Amino acid sequence: MAGVPENPNVDVDNDLHRALGPIHLIALGIGAIIGAGIFVITGHAAATYAGPGVVASFAIAGLGCLFAGLCYAEYAAMIPVAGSAYTYTFATLGKFMAWFIGWNLVLEYLAASSTVAVGWSGYFVDFMAKQLHTPIPAAFAGAPFAVQGFHNFVATGALFNLPAVALIALVTTVLIVGVHMSANFNNAMVAIKLCIVVLVIVVGLPHVVAANQTPFIPPNTGDWGSFGWSGVLRATGVIFFAYIGFDAVSVAAQEARNPQRDVPLGILGSLIICTVLYMLMSYVLTGLASYTTLNVAHPVSMATESLPATRWLSPFVNVGAIVGLASVVLVLILGQSRIFYAMSKDGMIPPLFCDVHPRFRTPWKGTLITGIFAALLAGFLPLDILGELVSIGTLLAFVIVCVGVMILRLKRPLVHRPFRTPLVYVVAPLGIIMCSAMMAWLPMDTWLRLLVWTVVGVAIYFGYSAKHAKPPRFVLHDAAPAAAG
Repeated sequence: MAGVPENPNVDVDNDLHRALGPIHLIALGIGAIIGAGIFVITGHAAATYAGPGVVASFAIAGLGCLFAGLCYAEYAAMIPVAGSAYTYTFATLGKFMAWFIGWNLVLEYLAASSTVAVGWSGYFVDFMAKQLHTPIPAAFAGAPFAVQGFHNFVATGALFNLPAVALIALVTTVLIVGVHMSANFNNAMVAIKLCIVVLVIVVGLPHVVAANQTPFIPPNTGDWGSFGWSGVLRATGVIFFAYIGFDAVSVAAQEARNPQRDVPLGILGSLIICTVLYMLMSYVLTGLASYTTLNVAHPVSMATESLPATRWLSPFVNVGAIVGLASVVLVLILGQSRIFYAMSKDGMIPPLFCDVHPRFRTPWKGTLITGIFAALLAGFLPLDILGELVSIGTLLAFVIVCVGVMILRLKRPLVHRPFRTPLVYVVAPLGIIMCSAMMAWLPMDTWLRLLVWTVVGVAIYFGYSAKHAKPPRFVLHDAAPAAAG
């Protein structure tokens, strides 16, 4: 295609529209990352585990993501087609491991989009009641049951979460109409929420109360993970949810105008920007209000309301949260539909998932199916069970990407690599260690649900995918001897 630099590694027809430049991709990453982490999870992690030390938790989690992101960037530049870690794993570890990681990415994106939609619903319901004085009936503002433990469900009296379902329906429609329109829509939402986040940081920093951050790391209560440095580490696993989404940039590689250059820029640029913003915002929140008061559904607006000098920010924060969380849902559903597209192209799932609309040039059937399942999850499952399903699948994907990039360096050292992970035998092992540690810090219920999900996935693989899988759609070529190294 004219204007797209040739990549000798990829022998594949591109039937998706190449419409995304570096700004689009960085905004796509920010759109996925900045959302629930700032507007919901920061307060919970500070109040329950780390206190003001949650700033350090964000730094540690961001460092782990940076190591994984550098490995992602090498893969994404080398194999710029849709599919993210699934496609990369197919190139290095074969179709069974590719299915395994693809199945975990389904868990990540579907559950994450539904989780964020439920969080968005909470802010939206609060906004409608307080700012517009139009309360939404409780029967249509929550899940019909809550979960206690691994399998004990308790009725709540609600019917379903109407705002969350409506948001997913709107986002799905926008994504079907076209990726360029979706990207521009996302850019506008990202600009709004970034302005709100920066406004809170700039206005809030001069009003930080030192007493609220003393001690910066509260003493441990006697239980591992309850404050102290163990609490900072436990919070790292919890707030990792906040970083889920930077890999959505690599999912959109086949729709990038210059993927070899722009995808690494999108991944690393969005990750660095968001880590800085997370650390600054968590510092401001725990400075405006005592961390003990932040375990609420709207910690940012609650913190700004705690001081007269910042109280005027609260309505703007609510608007920023509504816009910000909506953009996260858009990026996550985009990512899931593109993973389905890639898996369908490889024969892993039925061909309807890669059916491209003749006018809009988007995988509309896969997007529609993704939207339907995400809406069902958001409408009927509570926030806690959805949130627990997300982080562990993503961390496992990051571990496999870090392993895969080292395996490919050993197996195919001469393959053309437009971007090379620096110090790969240091960076990749550090990524594996940090992501594995964050997995270990997650609750046991999360591991049990991952086991159930994996058993279902293995059954689908041997029942359908193993029989229908095609050869890889890409071919890795060695560079010319003079250019090798």
